[in-house]
Amino acid sequence: MDQPLADKVALITGAGRGIGRSIALGYARAGAAICASARTREAIDATARAITDAGGKAIAVQTDITDECQVAQMVAETVAAFGGLDILVANAGVHVCRDAVAASDPAEWWQTIETNLKGAYLCCRAAIPALRACGAGKIITIGSGMGHKGLPNNTDYCCSKAGLWMLTRVLAEELKEDRISVNELIPGPVDTSMTADNKNEDSVFNISGEWIKGPDDVVPLALFLATQPAVGPTAQSYSLMRRDP
Repeated sequence: MDQPLADKVALITGAGRGIGRSIALGYARAGAAICASARTREAIDATARAITDAGGKAIAVQTDITDECQVAQMVAETVAAFGGLDILVANAGVHVCRDAVAASDPAEWWQTIETNLKGAYLCCRAAIPALRACGAGKIITIGSGMGHKGLPNNTDYCCSKAGLWMLTRVLAEELKEDRISVNELIPGPVDTSMTADNKNEDSVFNISGEWIKGPDDVVPLALFLATQPAVGPTAQSYSLMRRDP
């Protein structure tokens, strides 16, 4: 029971820092072999090294998740290193545009969509054959309350996460016969480098009574989702926010 993910293989995108790094380390402590992926080589090398230094199994695969070929290579290297893939955590994300629609830069707006939605789609698409080959699996998308209830000056992020929530539900229906569950994890406000510039008066960080978390606080829910039965909850959204999303 100390290692409920023993003999499992997990691929986590955005694993160089923040929530992704914490989930990678948490899954490794639970017994999983880890592929830590991100665009920054030094960060994922540090994550993988922390796991192997503690006696776990890990590789680091530098990947731009908006590039279809790099994503396919990421999955292939994971399978080659560990013999399969059981869990995908689609965590990598950005928040580039922080203006009202009328004042926004279309290139910045689209950059967020490319990473948060297209990138997650490419990762899920590439992982499906490997998950099917194992006879069951888990896809966990890292969503946001902002994908369920929009906030001003955040249309890029809100739209990307709303699309990700729909992708989660559609994939769950498409993959249920393969015993692959697909669920969304909403961390709520987490103090990370990505959220450092998003603490204005409209931010969830300033809502009275909201739980402001560190990345490690997200790990128990991520473990819960990864350890559910093969035929378990799917197409569900699990939230750590204290208010309705």
